Amino acid sequence: MTGHATEIVLDVTSLKTSLDTSRGELRAVDGVDIELRKGECFALVGESGSGKSMTALSLMRLLPEAGRISDGKVMLAGQDLLALPEAAMRVVRGRRVAMIFQEPSTALNPVLTVGRQIMEVIERHTTLSGKAIRGEAVRARALEMLDAVGIPDAARRCEEYPFQLSGGLKQRVMIACALAAEPEILIADEPTTALDVTIQAQILDLLAKLQSERRMAILLITHDLGIVARMAQRVAVMYAGEIVEIADRDAFFAAPQHPYSQKLFEALPSPEKRGTELPVIPGQVPPLTGSFEGCRFVERCSVAYLRCRHEAPRLIAIPGESTAHTLVRCHLREQGPAQAPKESSTGSEEGTLVAVATMPVVAEMENLKVHFPIRKGLFKRTVGYIKAVDGVSLAIHAGRTLALVGESGCGKTTAGKALLRLIPPTDGRVVFAGRDLSTLSRSALRKSRGAMQIIFQDPYASLNPRMRIADILSEGMRSLGVGRTEKDRMYRMAELLEQVGLPLEALARYPHEFSGGQRQRIAIARALAVEPKLIVCDEPTSALDVSVQAQILNLLKSLQDRLNIAYLFITHNISIVEYLAHEVAVMYLGRIVERGTAAEVLGDPKHPYTQALLSAVPTVDGKREIIRLGGELPSPAHPPAGCHFHPRCPKAMPECRETYPEALQLGRSRTVNCVLYRGASKAASSS
Repeated sequence: MTGHATEIVLDVTSLKTSLDTSRGELRAVDGVDIELRKGECFALVGESGSGKSMTALSLMRLLPEAGRISDGKVMLAGQDLLALPEAAMRVVRGRRVAMIFQEPSTALNPVLTVGRQIMEVIERHTTLSGKAIRGEAVRARALEMLDAVGIPDAARRCEEYPFQLSGGLKQRVMIACALAAEPEILIADEPTTALDVTIQAQILDLLAKLQSERRMAILLITHDLGIVARMAQRVAVMYAGEIVEIADRDAFFAAPQHPYSQKLFEALPSPEKRGTELPVIPGQVPPLTGSFEGCRFVERCSVAYLRCRHEAPRLIAIPGESTAHTLVRCHLREQGPAQAPKESSTGSEEGTLVAVATMPVVAEMENLKVHFPIRKGLFKRTVGYIKAVDGVSLAIHAGRTLALVGESGCGKTTAGKALLRLIPPTDGRVVFAGRDLSTLSRSALRKSRGAMQIIFQDPYASLNPRMRIADILSEGMRSLGVGRTEKDRMYRMAELLEQVGLPLEALARYPHEFSGGQRQRIAIARALAVEPKLIVCDEPTSALDVSVQAQILNLLKSLQDRLNIAYLFITHNISIVEYLAHEVAVMYLGRIVERGTAAEVLGDPKHPYTQALLSAVPTVDGKREIIRLGGELPSPAHPPAGCHFHPRCPKAMPECRETYPEALQLGRSRTVNCVLYRGASKAASSS
């Protein structure tokens, strides 16, 4: 969509939100002005802790107990939402203004089925021909919403509880709940963070379709600039509780004006930066409990001068055709607009093309299978199996990163947990450091835990809410004998916090006192605390903004170079794979369909599923053509006969429905499970 909508549906003026903390009043939102127009998508970007989510919660009046809105107005169709009594505000929530929260594990009710939670929204807020929807129509509508957001086997999933779903599936349930009442305004707080790129593309298509049909306004909070390029008409950049830049999408991506915005673009991983260290923004977002005399970004800005320290800049309009409608909070822009950024230099590929076969194998999966029984009836008899992992063979080499990519629910996380023996395999072998883990006693396996760690996808669920950060970090060190004394462990914890970009004072705080991205940094520090040889990284940067993501990727890369750590990197962020991974394995419905070096798989994908997966990745330039797959992801409880991908494959042949294709060798390091390449495989073998 292009152009400007004229009707303002949500007008936010001088919004100020404070939180009472042990360190004093924290001004999380400090004078924010936003205009949301009918039918437009307005993106709000910025670092974790900058106030984006608190702005969204303020608009919905869903602040934590310690929070309060101290000033401002939020006008919805001439009505100030901040002046409404709570009973009236409950009518607005869901029906007129809905919200998709960042962390589905905490937003969904753990004791209600996902179907029941969607049906509650439908029963409360929707009508059909002037009458409230009841009975079977409610369930039919709930199943329709589950189908719309791409959940396979919706009838079965409708009766399941949140803990039975993967992170991506839980996020889709939340989106279904938010869209069920067809709201006028949708506040989407990182709506696709936990989703793989193909489902992300479906969700973004769905949001764009609903927006176009109903002229629904969307306030999109995200750290993914590719999504912003695809979805937004206008962009606002937030830093330390303030808006520092507002611009039309095209002007913003052509030439960001604020130094902070420019640094966000510099921190994006890309193939050109492979082999080099990603630029990072030094320091951290300043604490919002103190007072500010000058610019809030001054301590981290490379172009600041004396005036910036003593005089706070105002939002000023930037003249010029390319920057029309741009506002920026920067003294430098008073002298004129910034020019378009220069192309970044190509990174060195030195060391990235070393043959993986020459490196020792740290961990290996051989025909690994993890099947979960489906039990029904009074006596809970087994009536089938969910084949989460169905014959996966992978080798992970020392000092190398193997990226495991694929759609949510394909078995990536289950394979990672089975590798660490956090889940017992149904069949196959897991070999670590030359030892079959299935033959180890419990005590021997426990002693091996320090050498293999995992960074979980959801930091809120993986951190004990009753423990301080110091106890969380030291628990594993004490258990596995890392550090001889408490003093040694304290030095180690201080070093870890510095590496992941958190202040030392964080040790005395609890997980709930941090933002989602900060909690993920703590989870990464915990995994690094025991000096492992293998780390399973399960979406470790999905909750992080691009500047902190760059810092974490640099940290992981430097640790790998220095300590020869091996990574199994489970992710749906292909730009990270392009930058960090040495090898890539593509997984679909419990099986590997393609594997090779990063350059081979990402530069010239062979399997039709890999081609569709890579085409769905949002790009900053927005020029990539998306291959849209037909149908839905089949249920792992009932995988299709033959090639599992054939019902959705645009190149399927009759024989694809009969037998599963064998792995064809297309080179020394590359395999693909697809009948399209039988001739190429024979040629590779003969050569």
